Amino acid sequence: MTAPVNAIDEARAFFAEHPQVDAVDMIFTNMCGVPRGKRLRQHEVMAVYENGRFLPISVTFADITGRDVEETKLLWETGDADCHCWPVPGTLVPTPWGGPGAAQFLTSFHELDGTPHDLDPRTVLQGVIDRLKAIGLTPVVAVELEFYLLDAKRGPDGRPRVASGGGIERSDIQVYGLAELDDQRAFLDSLYAGADAQGIPLESAISEYAAGQYELTLRHRPDAMRACDDALTYKRLVKATAAQHGMEATFMAKPFADSAGNGMHLHVSMLDESGQNAFASDDPEGTPLLKQAIAGMRALLADSFAIFAPNANSYRRFRANSYAPVAPTWGVNNRTVSFRVPAGSPSSRHVEHRACGADANPYLAVAALLAAMHHGITGKLDPGAAIVGNGYEAPADPNADAMPSNWFAAVDRFARSEAMKEYLGVRFVDIYSIVKRQEQDRYFAEVPELDYEWYMRTA
Repeated sequence: MTAPVNAIDEARAFFAEHPQVDAVDMIFTNMCGVPRGKRLRQHEVMAVYENGRFLPISVTFADITGRDVEETKLLWETGDADCHCWPVPGTLVPTPWGGPGAAQFLTSFHELDGTPHDLDPRTVLQGVIDRLKAIGLTPVVAVELEFYLLDAKRGPDGRPRVASGGGIERSDIQVYGLAELDDQRAFLDSLYAGADAQGIPLESAISEYAAGQYELTLRHRPDAMRACDDALTYKRLVKATAAQHGMEATFMAKPFADSAGNGMHLHVSMLDESGQNAFASDDPEGTPLLKQAIAGMRALLADSFAIFAPNANSYRRFRANSYAPVAPTWGVNNRTVSFRVPAGSPSSRHVEHRACGADANPYLAVAALLAAMHHGITGKLDPGAAIVGNGYEAPADPNADAMPSNWFAAVDRFARSEAMKEYLGVRFVDIYSIVKRQEQDRYFAEVPELDYEWYMRTA
């Protein structure tokens, strides 16, 4: 494999504009959604753009704590062999929190013969995108992420506590509160400036349904891969910006037992071959194609739950009347269901997937979601009647598989799923399942006092 000329030109143009940059993070994303990589000098970056860089493929299946997973039989048995990493075009950008001499770029793993590596989450997602394009559909995706801003120092009891913005300590919810946005004005201003510098399409901010919880909108893109790149780099930006302001940011699914959890809401529509929204309709429920896609999402939710809820802590988020769903339900303009068709103009018709936690790997979450939509569309599945009113009180649908109630059940279901193997790859499903089972063993053997300490640096 040789580097695309336009990618090399992009790097040369970047350093011509930013000659002072000499500390560049080369980033890849492993199965657990953790950005890892190396810090390079400027001359090394040009070498990567021209010739790639060799890294051990074992890092793609390191667990959430960064430790090897020997049980995969892909570590010592292969001599911990290298594969080839290549830069992702369009991702070489400054990192404002690192000063004027810092930057970053994303990479993807390839086999030595140039084939995209089947254990790289980007490869998994691209395979599903290609299947949709083969039937004339292009996914349009936006990722919404909720997070908490926390004090960098623990409270008197040793536990995490909400950050006091502008010196003001708040403990009430005040959803959509403007004073709460004012409290964190300095942080938000820095966040928007950093997003602009990195080309992240960051838009409106709200104070969410808990003290210290926020959500900012990422604009939708007709490029699902780029939307996931946005989500990954945005999470890194949020954490770094919070640290600059003396705080910690966490995307843990449930940092506090008595407060709202953090979701990753995935908004998806489909463009047809003429570039029009294939879900657009005067009917609030959308077109038959949208209903088929939702039916697929319902059908494969249980199979893919180990991706949407990848950690022990993830399962504490699913509670009635919590704005997190508890069943594979759908409805129109209804936040008590898993799959919501939001209110809006006919041309904006799309579906919001609300089951995913903010601790999930965005590439894998979108891959699993798009796989389910493809499954429903090609199978012409029927989602059944939309839920009207309180979805938490709706009787269980005997024709729909319940959401797994715990981490073990979810991973076991994922490991056995023929649909996941078909869409994501047999070897990927096998290795991901092994990694998660090893995480389960380590988690319960170590019995961390707080999930927060276990996941803080990664989720």
